[in-house]
Amino acid sequence: YSASVMTFSSDHLSPTKELNSDSVTSPGTASPAQTSSAPVVPQPPGGKFGFAAARKTDPYALTLNELFGRKKVSYGGRSYLMTVRRMDKKCKDAVVGDKLQKALTAGKCTQLLRASFRDASGKIIGTVGVANLKTSAAAAKVVSAGAGKSRKEYLKALPGKDKVTKSLGSGEAFAGGWRHGHYAVMVWFQFKDGHLPKKSEVKQLNRAAFGTVDATVTPALESRSLTGKRP
Repeated sequence: YSASVMTFSSDHLSPTKELNSDSVTSPGTASPAQTSSAPVVPQPPGGKFGFAAARKTDPYALTLNELFGRKKVSYGGRSYLMTVRRMDKKCKDAVVGDKLQKALTAGKCTQLLRASFRDASGKIIGTVGVANLKTSAAAAKVVSAGAGKSRKEYLKALPGKDKVTKSLGSGEAFAGGWRHGHYAVMVWFQFKDGHLPKKSEVKQLNRAAFGTVDATVTPALESRSLTGKRP
């Protein structure tokens, strides 16, 4: 494995929009006349990540169907095909690097879910991963462990059995991560032939990585921020 340096903010939520505190504030109070018939809506804790700030307020385990339930996804006018998915309960088995493995263990990681995708052309391939940590602070430490110029700590690419994504993990990649509450979101995206991307090509990998995440992981985690439950 070899990864070129890409740095993300530990509070990054989405390449197109952030879930700000306004979107997780408690809903308006119903009038007395509506109280008897209005559904009971859980009141999110304050803060950017709402219920998803900690496992204590978001206790339900993630599922593969919740994050990666559709084989074909689209975002920004581009489509991506999922070729394989997997959940590891031993989180350290799904990453590369001693520092990152230790951060996951220290953060009480209980599961790390991965799925691999290819774009419509078959030239760009990548893996998306989500680690379930105990707290937002633990997730931030995992992201920090995977940052830095020497990029020796990163999500382990998950090769598929198809002719395209079986090449995952060989060559240079766009690798990095960010947190969404007590979850650490990580990506590994590369060109199928593994060549070192030029600056213009890095933008293509960036677009594919964030587009795939926004079509799969982001809606599920934003829902958990609002409800503390599976969508």
